[in-house]
Amino acid sequence: MKNILLFALCFLISLKLFAQDKTILLYPEGVPGLIGKQIPEDSKTTDGITRVKDITQPAIYWYQPKEKTSDAAVIICPGGGYSILAIDHEGYDIAKWFNDRGVTAFVLKYRLPQENLFENREIRPLQDAQQAFRIVRSNAEKYGVSPNKIGIMGFSAGGHLASTASTHFQKQVGEITDQTVSVRPDFSLLIYPVISLSDSITHSGSRSNLLGQNPSQENIDLYSNDQQVTKETPPAFLISTTDDGVPAENSILYYLACKKNGVPVEIHIYEKGGHGYALKKKGRGPVETWADRMEDWLRERKLMK
Repeated sequence: MKNILLFALCFLISLKLFAQDKTILLYPEGVPGLIGKQIPEDSKTTDGITRVKDITQPAIYWYQPKEKTSDAAVIICPGGGYSILAIDHEGYDIAKWFNDRGVTAFVLKYRLPQENLFENREIRPLQDAQQAFRIVRSNAEKYGVSPNKIGIMGFSAGGHLASTASTHFQKQVGEITDQTVSVRPDFSLLIYPVISLSDSITHSGSRSNLLGQNPSQENIDLYSNDQQVTKETPPAFLISTTDDGVPAENSILYYLACKKNGVPVEIHIYEKGGHGYALKKKGRGPVETWADRMEDWLRERKLMK
């Protein structure tokens, strides 16, 4: 009986240590820009989608493949219009997809730009993405990845964050910076992304949640990431559909900007599929094979075997 109890205790301790190893707080010594005290995180699951908000303790969740066949890694940004994070089907499920193909993944639970929680709210998602790159790149050996093969992936508004990280890396934002560690992604995967904040094609909810109801033209231009592409922007892979509420022109403008600046880029635009599908199979037609096209692209770039 004692042996059984001892085994059970050791097993529980090992599970706890394993869980701690999987969750990495971005700011263990205190979250910058927080107004007042931390509040309980709000997480609800409806219609099979888990929606998280009121995030005051941002983190990355480390997903290790059982059989690692690549030294690349990807940091995944779930979408949700900058009002929630659809953290399961645009986060954890995607990380498992990468793990099944031998690639290390990190799901970024980033802070939403909530005015009631943070000063300078519009910088907080980008600050979290940049901090995630500092942590992963600085600990690349621990995570078993190459510091030169760390990419970013984003869905919808998470795609806006991923494209922001891919075009605004020259300046490290916020209170915590480290110029010895690059925050530039090595590649970007942008899935039905919000890219532009211009009136004609933006997702208005994402824009107002990030910048407020009446943003300045300067901020609109600054966060319209097709306007921020340079020759230093990392290679990009983009997916959109013609019937998406986030117009495919977002991806098209980013594609054209990459092409103009000599940045390797691939784009797939499907006729039908709508928005928010991720890896779900619900009879949406050819768009359900988008991940196969991404896998081809990653293999071609030697990021996946």
